Order: sequence, then C-alpha cells, then structure tokens
Amino acid sequence: MIINNCVKMNEDDFGFGTQIRKSPFFEATVRWGAKAFSVYNHMYIPRDFGDPEQNFWNLVDHAILCDVAVERQVEIAGPDAKKFVQMMSPRNLSNMEVGQCKYVILTNQAGGVINDPILLRIAPDRFWFSTADSDVILWAQGLAAKGEYDVHIFEPDASPLQLQGPKSREIARGLFGDEIADLKYYWFKSATIDDIEVLVSRTGWSSELGFEIFLRNFSQGNELYDKIMKFGQSLGLQPGHTSTIRRVEGAMLSYHADMGLDTNPFELGMDRLIDLDDEFDFIGKSALQKIRIDGVIRKHVGLMIEGPPLPGPNTKFWQVFDDGDVVGQVTSAVYSPRLKQNIALAMVKTECADLGNSLSVRIGAKDVAATVVPKPFYDPKKAKARC
Repeated sequence: MIINNCVKMNEDDFGFGTQIRKSPFFEATVRWGAKAFSVYNHMYIPRDFGDPEQNFWNLVDHAILCDVAVERQVEIAGPDAKKFVQMMSPRNLSNMEVGQCKYVILTNQAGGVINDPILLRIAPDRFWFSTADSDVILWAQGLAAKGEYDVHIFEPDASPLQLQGPKSREIARGLFGDEIADLKYYWFKSATIDDIEVLVSRTGWSSELGFEIFLRNFSQGNELYDKIMKFGQSLGLQPGHTSTIRRVEGAMLSYHADMGLDTNPFELGMDRLIDLDDEFDFIGKSALQKIRIDGVIRKHVGLMIEGPPLPGPNTKFWQVFDDGDVVGQVTSAVYSPRLKQNIALAMVKTECADLGNSLSVRIGAKDVAATVVPKPFYDPKKAKARC
C-alpha cells in the first residue's frame, strides 16, 4: 500500500511460502521498516532497512537492533551432554563454565567445517549451539542415533535479537540494570523485561560492542522488539540488519560464503580453535592431524581491491589471478566508507598468500588490481567488541 507517496509494507507483502518460518519478531520488523528479507536456516531474515551504508554508520556510531532469530539454537541436554558436545568440536571445552559462551568449529569426518556456532553452557548438563546457516540439528541427531550417548537433542524456544553498537551498553543498562550491562565478554545471564523472560549474552555478529537477547517465549516476540526499540530511540537506537560492511572490516566469516564443508579450519587460520594435542577425541580429529602434518594448499586472506567503490557486496565468487593464472576466489567483498577502500576476503593458493603480494580480481569482464593485506581490516584486536 502507498501512504504519503511512500510505500508502506505489511507482512503479507513478503512471501516465500509456508515452508519458510517467520521469526517471533517478523511483524515488528516490518512495522519498523524492513523492506526485504532473505532465507537463512529455513527462516526469514530482514536484509534491508534502507541504505546499507547508513545502517553501517548507525551501528558504529550509535546502536542497531537486528532480528537474528535465524540463529537457531540446538540444545544438547542429558547426562552425557558434556561428552557429546566435546565429541562434536575440536576445541577443548573441559574448563567451560555454566554462564559462559565459546566460539567453536564443528567438523565432519574429513575435517570440513559443518558450522561455526557460539556454544552456551546453560546448565551442567545443558548446552546450546547458536548456529550459522546449516542443519546442525540433523548432524547432531545423526551422531546420537546409535544410542551411545544419553542425550536429548532438540530446538528450544529461544530466539535471539542483536543489540549492537557503542550505545548498546547504555541501552542494556536501562533495560536490564548493571548486572547485565556489565557482563564480561562471552558470558551470559538470565533477565526479564516486565514479564518477558530472556537470556542476554555479551556476544554478537558485528565486531562492535554488543549483546544478544534470547527471547524464551515465541509469542512475546513483537512485544519485546517494540519495547527495546521504544526505550532505545532516545539513545540513538535504530532498527537494522547485520552489516556486511562491518563484518568484512572485522574479517568475520560467513558460512556458505567464506567457508563450508570443503573448507578446513587450518585454511581459515583457525588453529587456535583446534586442540589436536589434547587427549579428547572428536569427529574429524585424524583428518585434521593429517592436514596439520601435510600442510594446506590454500589460505584465506584479506585483499584490498583497487578502483572505484563497489556498488554493493559481491553476489558471485570472483576469480583471483596471479600473472594470468587462476589462484583462488573472492568469498566476500564490499566497499568500506570508513576505510574508503574496497576490501575483500579471499581463498587463494598458499604460494600467493604472502602479505603484500600483488594479484588481480576479475569483476565482470574487467581484471582489477588487488593486494594481499592483513585481516581484520579494522580494529584487529577487536578492542571495540571486548570493551
């Protein structure tokens, strides 16, 4: 419908069919200006609240609220939950405490990346994998099918929002009080807004200071979104979507774009998450041990790409060349208005991955000069996220 010469969307204007689930915040995001959606983990995710560059500046200067209910939770519960979760991940989780989060990699028997979720320890015998875009619940249920572990695996009623940006702590303090606002990085606590129960973690997919707010009752989603937005507006909060610009600046990897089943953690430079020398066993351990010995033939690198600003993120895997030979592909690329530079993440042959190496990227029919540079491109120690 059109009001005052502006198109006003309603929920019926979006239609992927009934097989795609709507988040508990769907109606609220449309009311607050969501103009387009895509599909992630079989759910709608808002991808457009207007100018993506303005969304970036809203994030880095103030704060944005993002519907990321698509980050579905996979709960592993039961007497063997700790052993089962450890079997799924190469990262040593023996010292993980209740109330703590950890970034982990899940690998298959060949060492390929199945997912890179945040793991939350809800209770001594309960864990959540907060997943990227792949069917982790099917993988976990398949691993449990033989009945060797006493675990229950299901999707709990838990749907996250992301409150991200430098003003997010001030907003969190006003909503939840000091106990939540002063959470340590990668820890969480339960909280309430009026009668709405949530779990709040000091995590997020933005490389900025931020919180994730996990709604515990699907039916209260639109109410929660509205409450947060109405409270935060006076502090500069804007409705928004996850920023490709900021996540590439921070070299945050996106599943299916920067990694997948044919990618191993050593190619991605994730050695710190792979504890091969510890005694515990996990799916893919022998394969990763062999890869460590043999070495990798390609590496994920940062690129600076010359030329005018890219009109938007890449929608294809652009080929990377060295002296006319294809040596890899760009996995994510975008123009950074802060750095005033085209920046990209790319997977290239190891011999081409040295810092300062000159390469070229084929964009359309044109080959554009590019240089291998350190990543992340901005705030390399992630001081903003950790503050």
